[in-house]
Amino acid sequence: MKKSVLLCSLKMNMLNNNVNSGNMKKIIVGIMAVLFSAPSFAQFTSGGFSLDENSVYYGVRIGINFARLGGDLYDDLGTKVGMNLGGVIGLRLSQSSPVFLESGLYYTERGGKDGKDKASLTYLEIPILIKYGIQLSNDVVLLPYVGPYFSYGIAGKTKIKDLNINESSYDYFKHGDMGFKFGCGVEYNNLYAEAGYQIGVTNIAKDNPGDLDSRGSAFFVNIGVNF
Repeated sequence: MKKSVLLCSLKMNMLNNNVNSGNMKKIIVGIMAVLFSAPSFAQFTSGGFSLDENSVYYGVRIGINFARLGGDLYDDLGTKVGMNLGGVIGLRLSQSSPVFLESGLYYTERGGKDGKDKASLTYLEIPILIKYGIQLSNDVVLLPYVGPYFSYGIAGKTKIKDLNINESSYDYFKHGDMGFKFGCGVEYNNLYAEAGYQIGVTNIAKDNPGDLDSRGSAFFVNIGVNF
């Protein structure tokens, strides 16, 4: 990391946003209880909706990110592991083909890490995805998808241990981020799993003396339930 540039880019409007870890643990426990106590999945059609008729579905998701920061300013930060947690709603768009529009709200942890140096970025994210349903069997549906996402940073710390820096990440990064996601989901009855990749297209680095940029990306894996 270009530490001299980081020091020059410190701002006076330091943020002290912190996520209540106790509340987050309670949310995770609740989500996992739903995942593993959903009754008699065999009685439902695949994914909680039929590919043969109009429908709306709802779902919960929990998973993991393998995130990185790229660009000129933070090009030496490696992979940082974080959590995804969210809820979704999907709507069938066509009577003649199994095309769905899915959106929702996610709590997602991204950023980058390199040894003692770390940039943590916690976002609220809204994806807008187009999904196409492919019926593999009576119980299994394949759902490839693509679409944009819009994120807003709500918390995060940037730490550079050698320089004794432990500041808000938004002294260095802009709150807003936008990019694209693509991936594929699979459903067995109401159980859902997916893997995908997202890449930021906006420069999230704040103004700095070298006019250097930074963009985020992440590989993600989620599991969940659709209703």
